[in-house]
Amino acid sequence: MNTKSFLFLFSVIVPIFLFSQKKFAQLDHELPTANTYRTASGAPGHEYYQQKADYKMKITIDDKSQKLYGVETITYTNNSPDKLAYLWLQLDQNYLNKNSDSKLIEIEKMEDFRSIDDIKKRMFFYDGGFKIEEIKSLTGGKMNYSINKTMMRIDLDKPLLPNTSISFQISWWYNINDRMAVGGRSGYEHFPKEDNYLYTIAQHFPRMCVYNDVTGWQNKQFLGRGEFTLPFGDYEVSITVPADHVVAATGECQNYSTVLTADQRSRLDQARKSDAPILIITQKEAELAEKNKLTNTKTWIFKAVNVRDFAFASSRKFMWDAQNVKIGEKNVLCMSYYPKEGNPLWERYSTKLVAHTIKTYSKYTTNYTYPVAISVHSKSIGMEYPMICFNGGRPEEDGTYTENEKYGMWGVIIHEVGHNFFPMIINSDERQWTWMDEGLNTFVQYLTEQEWERGYPSRRGPAHLIADYMRGDKKTISPIMTNSESLFQFGNNAYGKPATALNILRETIMGRELFDFAFKTYCERWKFKHPSPADFFRSMEDASAVDLDWFWRGWFYGTDPVDISIDDVKWYQLNTQNPVIEKGVKKIENESKDVHIGVERNKNSIQQTVNEKDNSIDDFYAKRNIYFVDTLDKVEYATFLNKIDKKDLEVLNSNKHFYEIVFKNIGGLVMPLIIEFTFIDDSKEVVRIPAEIWRMYEDQVSKVFIFNKQVKSIRLDPFLETADTDLINNSWPQIAVPSRFQLFKQQQSVRENPMQRNKRVDELNKN
Repeated sequence: MNTKSFLFLFSVIVPIFLFSQKKFAQLDHELPTANTYRTASGAPGHEYYQQKADYKMKITIDDKSQKLYGVETITYTNNSPDKLAYLWLQLDQNYLNKNSDSKLIEIEKMEDFRSIDDIKKRMFFYDGGFKIEEIKSLTGGKMNYSINKTMMRIDLDKPLLPNTSISFQISWWYNINDRMAVGGRSGYEHFPKEDNYLYTIAQHFPRMCVYNDVTGWQNKQFLGRGEFTLPFGDYEVSITVPADHVVAATGECQNYSTVLTADQRSRLDQARKSDAPILIITQKEAELAEKNKLTNTKTWIFKAVNVRDFAFASSRKFMWDAQNVKIGEKNVLCMSYYPKEGNPLWERYSTKLVAHTIKTYSKYTTNYTYPVAISVHSKSIGMEYPMICFNGGRPEEDGTYTENEKYGMWGVIIHEVGHNFFPMIINSDERQWTWMDEGLNTFVQYLTEQEWERGYPSRRGPAHLIADYMRGDKKTISPIMTNSESLFQFGNNAYGKPATALNILRETIMGRELFDFAFKTYCERWKFKHPSPADFFRSMEDASAVDLDWFWRGWFYGTDPVDISIDDVKWYQLNTQNPVIEKGVKKIENESKDVHIGVERNKNSIQQTVNEKDNSIDDFYAKRNIYFVDTLDKVEYATFLNKIDKKDLEVLNSNKHFYEIVFKNIGGLVMPLIIEFTFIDDSKEVVRIPAEIWRMYEDQVSKVFIFNKQVKSIRLDPFLETADTDLINNSWPQIAVPSRFQLFKQQQSVRENPMQRNKRVDELNKN
């Protein structure tokens, strides 16, 4: 609506009525009470503690039967103030048992079985899970234990007192899963052409659960989605594999002198000094190993300090390259291991991406302090562990690839290497709060992607990319603050929405400088510790002096979308009281009014009206000129000028334009108002109003804007900053916004990718 009015004095009437403040209520009731372990500022308290779990392991891979055998000695240190009568360990491999809860609770319909392959997968039998052979003390005495699905309790003869340790030994084995057939975060990939295997091994040993001040013993079963929560500790691991296998693992290898050739050691030394990747094992050497297949074994030994987990990869197919990168005062060896099937993508990009990722993350979070960072290639996987991750991104057999494959490979490497920071260093509880690692990591992944390539087509981060999800059916949308296993639309909820929220905080709510300082403060406070959601929320506010409770409440505890509209626009100008100006304006206004169609037609259909025939009809009112400035007008204006203050007169004659705009909160999620005004001379001005404008009235607010020029158009959220789900109601006058629709059609098989097509073009040009 566009109404132009003229006024002299503004009067303000404040209606008195009850209103709701629930969107701006503090989170005091939702967040746990601060204490000596975790302060109200979001920092660790002076009595904060965390447990320590050290492991010495001997692992053997049977390459003929695809079995893993292990013996571990765990030393568990109780740094809590509590006596512990028993210990809890995680048996994550047990989720692959035939009758595991993860299979039993899966919702199924017959329509899900669309092919014979789907049925075969459902009926596939795999003897998964840990086979615990023995648990004993270091003196040889058997220890009592009880297995509850993916958890194992060890009962102690006497309680473990505060500030004491206990050591015990576990022997076990399990059948390594075929990831292509069974699935899983780790396992093996079989290459039938040469009958070789590539092992990416994790969750392969019984691991201590976290015991802390927040939940006591971590007690949520592993159902497959909610990942891991683990204490820090030191690891010493011996891995026995076929002699021609190359092993990559968490930590630093202690015996390169016995497992590598002299040439390989020389190349590795060269890589430690190089700022570009150096091949340590070439494709030719890897292909030779694939064919020869040695039957004897070698043992690789690795040590890792202050890590929360241990994983490794092993294969005779591996190429291996490495380069150095400087982080602060430390040198980090960035490495990639990949079969020939990963080339040319992997040799060209992987290690450079690793180096770029730890440099960029160190800038925004905390310095990477581990000695190595590793990316391992395996088909259709993306999974992270301390210092090592397993990543997909495989070209076609002819070495060509699509652009999506390239970006997919870039993205997964950045994301999984980034997990070294969330949650490997900043060690949140993934089993409970997926967003604390996946969401924060996806946010910094976005920053890292943008520094890798200008205009990088990031999948998550920018606000407008989450709009489709947020405008969806609330029946299938969960609050971010929902347990990992209970989330609808896992990727959007745990990755996309929290990453978007942080991006909005950085770009729109707080600004980059303030946000970056607060975010880094949180990371520095909680590096090598166990933060909770409250610690993150409180740290961000404490380090920025910005009250964000309304933001956490809306984005993290709620499911409302953003949909703010321009509901009404009124245009005002001040009455100057000068009759020459005001009567002239009135004449222009009246002459510019739209005329009813009947008036126009009557000009032709009515030849002469009565008053046009009879001069006696028109009286004073019919003959007067309402726009004429008479003597009395001039006298009255002169009297007005004598009475009015000079500064007040300047205001009246300023020719200012007043616009009263009504904004309506349709979606429910309050956000700042970013308004772009375009004036009649096509110049622009952007006004940014904090979200607190909604603090009193959450459904509708109004605001008056004063300009020197007349406004031609108004746009709300012009830079797509707020994830507004309906852009059509963001403009005045309303403009047509292209609808986001998709044409669905049966997908036809793609015979060639653009690289393959280009090869054919080159061949034609040669001929």
